[in-house]
Amino acid sequence: STQKPTPSDFQRNEYAEAQLQEMIKKLRERATVYKEKLNDPVLSSPEGSPTASPKKPPPPKEEKKEEKKEEKKEEAEAKPEEDHYCDMLCCKFKKPPLKKYMENLKLPDTIDSYTDRRYVAWLMLVTIAYNWNCWFIPLRYVFPYQTPSNTIYWFTIDVLCDICYLCDLLIFQPRVRFIKGGDIITDKVETKKFYHSSVKFQLDLISVLPSDILYFFFGFNPALRVNRMLKHNTFFEFNDRLEAIMEKAYIYRVIRTTGYLLFILHLNACLYYWASDYEGIGSTRWVYDGEGNMYLRCYYWAVRSLITIGGLAEPQTLFEIVFQLLNYFMGVFVFSSLIGQMRDVIGAATAGQNYFRSCVDNTVSYMNTYSIPRLVQNRVRTWYEYTWDSQGMLDESELLEQMPTKMQLAIAIDVNFSIVNKVDLFKASSFTGECRNGCDTQMIYDMLLRLKSIVYLPGDFVCKKGEIGREMYIIKQGEVQVLGGPDGTKVLVTLRAGAVFGEISLLAAGGGNRRTANVVAHGFANLFILDKKTLNEILRHYPDSEKLLMKKAKVLLKQKGKPPPGPPVQQPRGLASLFGQKQETPKLFKAMLGVKGKDGLAKLLQLKRQQEAEVMPQKIDWNLPGAERYWEGLGKQTNAETETKPKEEEKMSEKPAASSAPPAPKKEPKADVKPAVMQRKTSKESLIISMSPSPRAGEGEILKVEIKETQKK
Repeated sequence: STQKPTPSDFQRNEYAEAQLQEMIKKLRERATVYKEKLNDPVLSSPEGSPTASPKKPPPPKEEKKEEKKEEKKEEAEAKPEEDHYCDMLCCKFKKPPLKKYMENLKLPDTIDSYTDRRYVAWLMLVTIAYNWNCWFIPLRYVFPYQTPSNTIYWFTIDVLCDICYLCDLLIFQPRVRFIKGGDIITDKVETKKFYHSSVKFQLDLISVLPSDILYFFFGFNPALRVNRMLKHNTFFEFNDRLEAIMEKAYIYRVIRTTGYLLFILHLNACLYYWASDYEGIGSTRWVYDGEGNMYLRCYYWAVRSLITIGGLAEPQTLFEIVFQLLNYFMGVFVFSSLIGQMRDVIGAATAGQNYFRSCVDNTVSYMNTYSIPRLVQNRVRTWYEYTWDSQGMLDESELLEQMPTKMQLAIAIDVNFSIVNKVDLFKASSFTGECRNGCDTQMIYDMLLRLKSIVYLPGDFVCKKGEIGREMYIIKQGEVQVLGGPDGTKVLVTLRAGAVFGEISLLAAGGGNRRTANVVAHGFANLFILDKKTLNEILRHYPDSEKLLMKKAKVLLKQKGKPPPGPPVQQPRGLASLFGQKQETPKLFKAMLGVKGKDGLAKLLQLKRQQEAEVMPQKIDWNLPGAERYWEGLGKQTNAETETKPKEEEKMSEKPAASSAPPAPKKEPKADVKPAVMQRKTSKESLIISMSPSPRAGEGEILKVEIKETQKK
């Protein structure tokens, strides 16, 4: 026989023990995750997400660069921050270091032209430089405003504008992202290649060519800078980006269109002075006579000529006649185009207001056609005015229908999710156990898209007492009052923005959930409405959430359906306190028996004994002749007996006596038969007590008492 080794002889394998401990730890973690999954069905699967594919190892040079960058970062983090102070007068001010300024000013690798406000600000600076060249190059070329004494100032501003052009060409435009095949390209190298291959780069490159070098050969002639006017793409891009971020873009459109008109008049004034100089200043009545401010006088002539006001001097020479004809033709075309564009801009700005007025006019015309009372017409006008002033449109859903479903959902979440989350029926963490995490989030998102916004006027009934509840109401803005009392005018409670009522009606088990009070709008109230039909359509796709909502509805119904606390019940004193309180006899049972107390119980026992003592009747063969006449006579006899019973006893009974028939002895009682009651004397009647479910949902069961006469052999 072998002896078992003692514990001291037992040898442990440390590696195996470590592996077992690790395995036990993982199993415990897995069990914990599955327990949370059972308690919380909303949690995602415990399976881990797939790992990313391993990156290729960088070359050794890049590894060294990355190591150096990491070392520099660690050194920068290890160094304590130095305090920087600025001595000014007698005080010392603390200022942030220069590095922080540089970090804030540092441009990203790529720029999103649609959302980056810094890019829009830079485009504005380039647009100012572009407008300087467009307005002042023809002015300096035609009018003698550039003189040798002020040439240095003009040249300085030109250099600043050229610097803006160069920075835009070399720094900003190569970083702008672009879309290729539906993807947003954010690689700096790719954005640079895309910009260099575009027509915009070619025009920008021509616009920054150093044509100013020709000044050394032809003098300071502003016409040599005409290539700076080719940077028009940046100007139109700035207009688009600025309109996209402005709340009232039509204001800028009006200003821009007015600027176009003024610029065309500016060019026409420059041309008129050039023609006058070509013909000779003051040589004829048509040309500029050289008096007053030359630019204002020429601009005045351009306005009257281009807008075809008339009243100008007649041209004398062939050159003047051709120039005036071309000026008239250009004026008619340009001015009509600008007026049409201005009309479109103003029409687009007032399109919503025109639609609102059209709706009001059509509604008023309809009400006048059918002779609607003046009071109702005034309320309709008030509703239109308030709805338009409060939300800027009559129906918000019309605006959202043009957007994709995902964008509609994003807007609905930002606007309505915080309000819906206040509803106890849908709110998360309202209950413990299996209901603690609320409904499916996607189900709530689908519900947000179905909410309808309705405006109620002061005094309007949101719902009335006794109505079938089919909707849930969420107060978005305003107040509503719950009325009650004997006359229905007492204010029970006032509900404000964010309150919810009627949510239990959505999930009433058997329907027929009636309103228990009147709800009236105290002022102008904007409410969200969700009807029962819409919710059922949503829950059809979320069975788990439907079960959860049913449970929540039952709990809320119990909480809200508890009766108010009545007067305190007096506790028995003395020996009576040792025994429990006697339960009261059900009222329905008392009414069926027609008596109270111990007498009713004694009569019930007496009838039972008589029924047992009596002999059962013989079986009748229903196929024999005369059987039907026998039962007809028996029914008539029973009816006669019931009619002769006292009237006082008829009032104590609630159920009529059931008449018998051969094929169905237990038939429902007829309406014309008066109820039968128990007799005080010994009788040959049998008492049948039965419970049957009520045909109406929610009313429980009905107690039936039937008295039938037994026959002896």
